Amino acid sequence: MFSKLSLKARVKRAVAILIGFFVLIVLSSCSLTKLVADDKGNVCTIFMQKPHWYKSAKKSVEKWGGNLHVPMAIIYQESSFKRKARPPRNYFLGVIPGKRASNAYGYAQALTGTWGEYKTASGRRSADRDDFSDAFDFVLWYMSVTQKRNQVSKWDAYAQYLNYHEGQGGYSRGSYKSKQWLINVAKRVDARSKSYAAQLNQCKAELDSAKRSWF
Repeated sequence: MFSKLSLKARVKRAVAILIGFFVLIVLSSCSLTKLVADDKGNVCTIFMQKPHWYKSAKKSVEKWGGNLHVPMAIIYQESSFKRKARPPRNYFLGVIPGKRASNAYGYAQALTGTWGEYKTASGRRSADRDDFSDAFDFVLWYMSVTQKRNQVSKWDAYAQYLNYHEGQGGYSRGSYKSKQWLINVAKRVDARSKSYAAQLNQCKAELDSAKRSWF
């Protein structure tokens, strides 16, 4: 009888330990997500908390050329790193919800049609707009198209963002020139890009070192 009770106690203890371990993992996961939201102004913190983002972003840079800081600044502006971000709805009489301003969706706020063009051009037929790896790759692809069509450097966050928002055709026509609010936004993207670049200079070695230890 004693040994039987002892076995039950040991089983209960083991179950309690497993449950505690599972809860710790869940809480840790929630904490990492929160850190990304709270520290989105620090690209080093973002990549440290999301190492798979860094790994996939590096692969996209190797594929399309360019850098990490400009696409990250654009994604910050477009969605604040929210995977299911959408444009706000228009409201009729300020109360009745109507259609959204566009069908933009995901980290990069990519339009459905443009996303289709990207999937064809990149060969990533299963790419999803709410997947960071795909969204980052999309932004770099779009920047590459901008560079070819309008001769805008991939290091020029200001002009790249104007192309991203207005489209390459709109940019070439100067559609942004009458939109002071958009020019101000592009300046903020440029400033954030430079801040991200400075941060990456400080943590790149650590990120690459940590990357080698990831499996």
